[in-house]
Amino acid sequence: MKRILFFGIILILSSCKEKVSTEDLTLLNGYWEIEQVNLPNGDTKAYSVNTTVDYIQIKDHSGFRKKVYPQLDGTYDTSNDSEHFELIEKPEGYEFHYKTELSEWTEKLNSLQADSFSVTNTDNITYTYKRFQPINVQK
Repeated sequence: MKRILFFGIILILSSCKEKVSTEDLTLLNGYWEIEQVNLPNGDTKAYSVNTTVDYIQIKDHSGFRKKVYPQLDGTYDTSNDSEHFELIEKPEGYEFHYKTELSEWTEKLNSLQADSFSVTNTDNITYTYKRFQPINVQK
């Protein structure tokens, strides 16, 4: 009986997960840093310091992600490389569809809030991002 109750509670909690809306997608715009990575074997890797940050820009279900390097004066260095994507709406939520000259891949958007989001790739690796807060050490 306890087992049935336990699985019932898990089912209810998982069905309460709020689906990302089209209006929420603009929350992706901005600078993000990886907070943690969850591997398929259950291991978790936490990132307390990041030397690179992802800049994401989206408009009308398409956009790009670019690696940038925060500087101590509050500016960013970057290369001209970027990964373009399309956000495709599926019944279970949104997916990022990336295509570059070298590769093509998909990531499922699991959650999205103003200060965090997470995605899972096809290797079942989940990346959790937090909004980047720049540090300016100028006088």
